[in-house]
Amino acid sequence: QVQLVESGGGSVLAGRSLRLSCAASGHTYSTYYMGWFRQRPGKEREGVAAFDTDGSPIYVDSVKGRFTISRDNAENTLYLQMNSLKPEDTAMYYCGADRHPVTAGGLWRNSLDAWGQGTLVTVSS
Repeated sequence: QVQLVESGGGSVLAGRSLRLSCAASGHTYSTYYMGWFRQRPGKEREGVAAFDTDGSPIYVDSVKGRFTISRDNAENTLYLQMNSLKPEDTAMYYCGADRHPVTAGGLWRNSLDAWGQGTLVTVSS
C-alpha cells in the first residue's frame, strides 16, 4: 500500500501560482496511477489532473492551460503546477493513487486505494 502526503498549499492572490507536491512512500509507487483531486467549499470532490494509461496528462476543463501535472518516479513525488489561479480554484487538494486508472472516458473515480490528507489552497481576488 502506498502512503501519500501533500504539501505546497497556501493563500495567494488571483493570477499567482502555486506548486503542490505529493510525496509517496511504498516501494510499489511507480506501479500506481496517480491523480490530483479537489474539494471546493460546499461541493463534492472532483478530479483535476491525472495521467492516462499511455502516460499522457488529462485535465478537467476548468484547469486546462493553467495546471500541469508531473511526476518524478525517482523521487516518488507527484506535482501539480498551478498558474493563473482563480478564486474558484479555492479548495482542499488531494493526491490519490490506485492500481487502476483514476480516470477513464471522462469519468473520474472517487474510490481509490490511497489518499493523502489534503493541502488547502485559497485564492483571493
